[in-house]
Amino acid sequence: MQTHATMLEMSNSKNQALRSLFLGGLLPVIVFTVVEEKYGPLWGLIFGMIFGVLEIFYEAIKYRKVELVTWVGNGLLLGMGGISLLTQDGVWFKLQPSLMEAGMAFLLLGTGFFGNPFLVMMADKQKTFENMHPLLVPQMKEGFRGINWRLGLFFLIHSILAAYAALYWSSRSWALLKGVGLTLSLIIYLACEVWFLRKRMYAR
Repeated sequence: MQTHATMLEMSNSKNQALRSLFLGGLLPVIVFTVVEEKYGPLWGLIFGMIFGVLEIFYEAIKYRKVELVTWVGNGLLLGMGGISLLTQDGVWFKLQPSLMEAGMAFLLLGTGFFGNPFLVMMADKQKTFENMHPLLVPQMKEGFRGINWRLGLFFLIHSILAAYAALYWSSRSWALLKGVGLTLSLIIYLACEVWFLRKRMYAR
């Protein structure tokens, strides 16, 4: 029972973190796409950036705290949007999701390469392993290391696809990839991870 509860807690915390990551910055993308189709890229950029700022204020007011991923995502969005306004080229705004995903990929893969995986560090910081049986800790940390590598590859592949979409796809297709496409692929990936973890835990 303890193993099952621990596994569910781990998957829930991971789902929450990833959900926060991908929902952060999604609303400005939708606004940009809708406004751009009707009024052009200039107004799309302006309204997208306004909603980026509003998203930060909303989180600060509702939760009394703005998550780091929200600062990074919307900060990058505003920065790239500013460059787009100066250059009159909306492609810089569209590259924001790709750059953010690439940053996550290099963070995960880089820390894994140097032997201190980011997900393991975060689990230690949140004391995930504190109440576990000592014999389970190495197994769980090894599971987190595997997730760290696979999630890093997931972000890397998707960042390349997102960059290609920003450069060569229509705004509507790009927004679908950023929203529906990424969310759907994330759900499928998480479902596979949970299934794999459960199978591995029950096999022992």
